[in-house]
Amino acid sequence: MGPNPLDRGRFPIEPWALVETGYRPDDLGVTETLFSVANGYLGMRGNPEEGRPSYAHGTFLNGFHETWPIRHAEAAFGFARTGQTLVNVPDTKVMKIYVDDEPLTFGTADLEHYERCLDFRDGVLRRSLIWRTPSGKRVRIDSTRMVSMTQRHLAIMTLEVEVLTGDAPIVISSQILNRQDGVDEYRMPSSAAGEVVDPRKAGAFGARVLLPRMSYATDDRLMLGYQCAHSGMTVAVSADHSLHTSDEFEIVARAEDDLAKVVYRVDATQGTTMRLQKTVAYHSSRGVPVRELSDRCDRTLDRAARHGLAHYVADQRGWYADFWDAADVEIGGESDEQRAVQQATRYNLFSLAQASGRIDGLGVPAKGVTGSGYEGHYFWDTEVYVIPFLTYTQPEVARNALHFRSVMLPAARERAREMAQSGAMFPWRTINGEEASAYYAAGSAQVHIDADIAYALIKYVRATGDEGFLVREGIDILVETARMWADLGFWRSNGDESFHIHGVTGPDEYTTVVNNNLFTNVMARFNLEQAVASVERIRSAYPQDYVRVAARLGLSDEETEEWRACAAGMTIPFDEGLGIHPQDDFFLDREVWDLSKTPSELRPLLLHYHPLVIYRFQVLKQADVVLALFLQGDRFSLEEKRADFEYYDPITTGDSTLSAVVQSVIAAEVGYHEAALHYFHESLYVDLMNLHGNTVDGLHVASTGGVWSALVFGFGGMRDHAGLLSFDPRLPATWPALRFRFCWQGSRVLVDLTEDRITFSLADPSSADVALSVRGTSYVVTGAAPLVVALDDQGDRIDGLLGDHPVIGGTRADGSTITAGVPDPILPPDEFEATGELPIYAPEITASQASQF
Repeated sequence: MGPNPLDRGRFPIEPWALVETGYRPDDLGVTETLFSVANGYLGMRGNPEEGRPSYAHGTFLNGFHETWPIRHAEAAFGFARTGQTLVNVPDTKVMKIYVDDEPLTFGTADLEHYERCLDFRDGVLRRSLIWRTPSGKRVRIDSTRMVSMTQRHLAIMTLEVEVLTGDAPIVISSQILNRQDGVDEYRMPSSAAGEVVDPRKAGAFGARVLLPRMSYATDDRLMLGYQCAHSGMTVAVSADHSLHTSDEFEIVARAEDDLAKVVYRVDATQGTTMRLQKTVAYHSSRGVPVRELSDRCDRTLDRAARHGLAHYVADQRGWYADFWDAADVEIGGESDEQRAVQQATRYNLFSLAQASGRIDGLGVPAKGVTGSGYEGHYFWDTEVYVIPFLTYTQPEVARNALHFRSVMLPAARERAREMAQSGAMFPWRTINGEEASAYYAAGSAQVHIDADIAYALIKYVRATGDEGFLVREGIDILVETARMWADLGFWRSNGDESFHIHGVTGPDEYTTVVNNNLFTNVMARFNLEQAVASVERIRSAYPQDYVRVAARLGLSDEETEEWRACAAGMTIPFDEGLGIHPQDDFFLDREVWDLSKTPSELRPLLLHYHPLVIYRFQVLKQADVVLALFLQGDRFSLEEKRADFEYYDPITTGDSTLSAVVQSVIAAEVGYHEAALHYFHESLYVDLMNLHGNTVDGLHVASTGGVWSALVFGFGGMRDHAGLLSFDPRLPATWPALRFRFCWQGSRVLVDLTEDRITFSLADPSSADVALSVRGTSYVVTGAAPLVVALDDQGDRIDGLLGDHPVIGGTRADGSTITAGVPDPILPPDEFEATGELPIYAPEITASQASQF
């Protein structure tokens, strides 16, 4: 993947926007996702105002879901019982246009001009077109769509229509439409029907989801309200309208259970502009009556009417100005390739803002609120890929996300009891706190999520100094997760005692239910160590709070000493003969999968091979050991990192979007500078180029967070192990400069990196000094003047890529030789291809819950 792969005739390079200059019907699903507008709570896909054509209409509210019973053909104790799926809430984007009673329908319309632009500086989607109607009239149509960052329940849309040639009767039908079950108002089936099963997609419901509870329509306000049939969650949606034109018009309004609309019939004259403003409010709840939610919508809309559109647009620009001041990453250079990388970088960062900016007590779903992929669930993605970005750029939002995990703690404790464990076990995938992963081998077995949450928590506390959060909420998470690890593992003695963790799955979902997964053990060790350190910190610095904490959690000195011993005795697999860290105790016993002999049409492996076939080989879906080298980098030497990277990189498929960003960071650190840039470009264009074929289901939010990590931790070389800031940069050879900023304990630091120096300055000279080190030498950044540190080089530089030829011929501990092979593909029966269903579920539930892949 090169630095500038997009079709620039259609998507020109713009440093602060994603612009499309030509309409194409063949990639609707992708562009609907790319042009979504969202604020973390409310998301609207980039569907046309006119309603059709569309790949997947979508408006989503973070956390608003329906539940359903998971039916296992062969159930067992502790299996997940209740599925949770994000609901497509009523659509307010619809504003249909008729000229001379002819509808504007993309795909068949004669468009003289078409352009839409998603502006990263204000989050507004703008579209402009000129339509030549079947009768030969030319009509200009401009629209805007904005989901507010300052008022999370609010969205505002405008539509301007002007007849450029002649007079014409024009009808605008503005609607709120319940598109439940993914069928549109024309009863058109999904364009995805009949595709091969893809377990990354969301399932469909076989019965009605949204039960009507309230509806009304007046000349200026529409409202629909519903309750989910099984989860009991409620939602109300209201829309205000204001039409401005000097032409004569009439209004007709009506409401039904699943449709409320106001219709404007205008006698349009040539050259006269009519402008419709549609202001909408969404409110949801776990059970508040719809009537109360309707009242909340009224208050939101009444307030919006008082302030006016200009007020909210100004607020929006102010919000994004603050965001970019804290989060922007600037790529040096003016070549097309460098400008393209800059645009794509900002698109990814902008997507992070849209996914997290106003989560306000909720989590960050894997797809944000841009699509239904992964059922709208929260995974470990948030803690490992998103919260680091938030911690260093938007610490208040990071705190919100961590507070959400704290709220889930009671359910995690209950899940641990169900799994015969002490402490707490957080669910692998969830919306409401209950485990929703039906495939335990690559779901519930990924207990490393406990340590991932602890990792994000400690990183946040160290970077912000927010020990108040640690004392009030964070310590409960650390204690309960430490208890789980101490109970899950066990001691073995073969001369020296060692602590082992068996029957778990690491981040690599192509290798499941193993003993002593390296990533899991390394992260569990960190979790245990930090639980001990945090207890001791609270006891020494906040003695009164410690008394309450100890009483609340039933803490004892004997227990914390047990955690200390478990951490010190943790088994960390290492093969002396090969000089690498095996992914688990038996990973090296397997035959190696030769990816160089696996054709691209059989990728990703999970869609072409039975899981058991994959599990028999040394082959990775995503970085596992290599991720441990990044997150716990101070526990490995540079030589160990390089050896591990060289072994695992050729057998890592990258079938997960979470992989390339990590490979980029470690490639940069160990000197594979071209590989680092190669993997960075793959990460950068995951969605913009639809590299994994499922951008139609929503953006890959964790990958966007990983892009920031690749820039700051990879090329910028920043680390904060043990709470100490350090830098060892690796600027790409083709980049003249890199500039980024981060927050550290209340001070915002600007970093300017070039080939021969790295410069640090404080955004606010009056803020506190920041201590850091560059390649082992300590410095302090003060407000007096920028700190300039000369660099002799950008570290070791090893040319080329490692490729996909595996490392074979090595000798295992038992004396056998490691060999490689390729299995024949498993072809599914015809009926499996046709239905896309797996037999372990009831007919109304699709395969998305059958696999964690």
